[in-house]
Amino acid sequence: MRNAARARRAAAALAALMGLLGGLTGCADRSTPPGHFRPDRDPAQVTGTLRFLTPGYPTTPAGKAALQKVIDTFHETYPKVKVETDLASWLHLNEKVTTSVAAGDLPDVMVTGVGWIPPFADKGAFADLASFGLTPKTLAQRVRPGFVPPAVHDGKVYGVPSIGGAKVIAYRKSMFRAAGLDPAKPPTTIAALRAYAKKLTVRKDGRLVRSGFDFWVNPTQHQYTQDYLTFLKATGGSLYTANGSAAFDDSRGVRALEAMDDLMNTDRAQDFATGATDGSPMVLTGRAAMGFMGAYVDCDNKTGVGRRVCDDLGFFNITDAEQAMFMGGQIVSISSRTHLPGAAYQLLKVLTSPEAEQDLAKLNLAIPASRAAEGSDVERSNPASRFAGRNTAYSAYAGGAPNWLQLQDEFAPALDEALLRRRSPKEALTSLAEKAGSM
Repeated sequence: MRNAARARRAAAALAALMGLLGGLTGCADRSTPPGHFRPDRDPAQVTGTLRFLTPGYPTTPAGKAALQKVIDTFHETYPKVKVETDLASWLHLNEKVTTSVAAGDLPDVMVTGVGWIPPFADKGAFADLASFGLTPKTLAQRVRPGFVPPAVHDGKVYGVPSIGGAKVIAYRKSMFRAAGLDPAKPPTTIAALRAYAKKLTVRKDGRLVRSGFDFWVNPTQHQYTQDYLTFLKATGGSLYTANGSAAFDDSRGVRALEAMDDLMNTDRAQDFATGATDGSPMVLTGRAAMGFMGAYVDCDNKTGVGRRVCDDLGFFNITDAEQAMFMGGQIVSISSRTHLPGAAYQLLKVLTSPEAEQDLAKLNLAIPASRAAEGSDVERSNPASRFAGRNTAYSAYAGGAPNWLQLQDEFAPALDEALLRRRSPKEALTSLAEKAGSM
């Protein structure tokens, strides 16, 4: 699923958004006090309009049908409450929220992405869901391992994850065998990954014929941030400290970027900004022996890569200090200003039900976040989703502090500077951490 990449591109409007959000703090509580929410005595008699902002449902027949199913299910409890849906694209989601904040009129229920909770919750846009009985502990009972952290800020739950979009690492078993490598024993450590990548890389007269490791980036937009976050978690590092300060410039963060630099420039396993213009992972097309890909692969011989390619795929996590698999996704939140809290929470519950999550996961090439939907048909439909579903506990996430949506705009060019060897990894990350400190 490419939702996280779209969310990053949408961050162009973030500067205006954060300025406008600042106005919220003066006229809205930072959180809804525990115990404030009271269930409606008779939901069937409640009237009004519930505004719902979401980027998750495409305007295809399947997308419209899935959304209508959600609304119909909601109306079984609140038949007199109208649902007014705004189908924002990820590219324009920030613009939509910015406009709503500027007008002082936030949608009642909003779907945003991983990394968005701290910035919005910190400014008072989202309701603290403790009022509805949700704490980090109770959320952990509801969603699968690894899905709690991106929904929490300052120890409070401000959203419920609905689906996760992983970026997994795959390899071609046949290429391993041809290179004298055991396909049953993929690399785990960074050192082993580099050694394998060198053996698997094919160049002819210096020209790259087959990458030993594909970072799966768009050749014009690159964006190595998600790849870096995977390597960062594998080294045991993190983006932020517990108090929200930058942590990625410590020795573990530097080692993670050095590993990417070494793979690209020392080992020459891939050239900078190498990728398919149509966004296809090179490991699926055979242009790479190992590399990142989304957590979905169509194995149909007529519509996808085919059964032969799927049977040739293996998957693994990089593991140095710990295992790591990047995870994006969608999170459902309630506005701190909603006048229909009971109805808003009911819509949230429907959106994060196993049935709705499975429909949404299919539409977004993702996996359901709820424990009740674990091992569902949509997840078992292909090997990439099955692997992602088994490894949610090792998720590496973007975000973690209120300044992430601003900082992520700076992250990609800083990584480019290091990967192009215009600056050392240490210099690039130190400069980035200094910027983070001023945000």
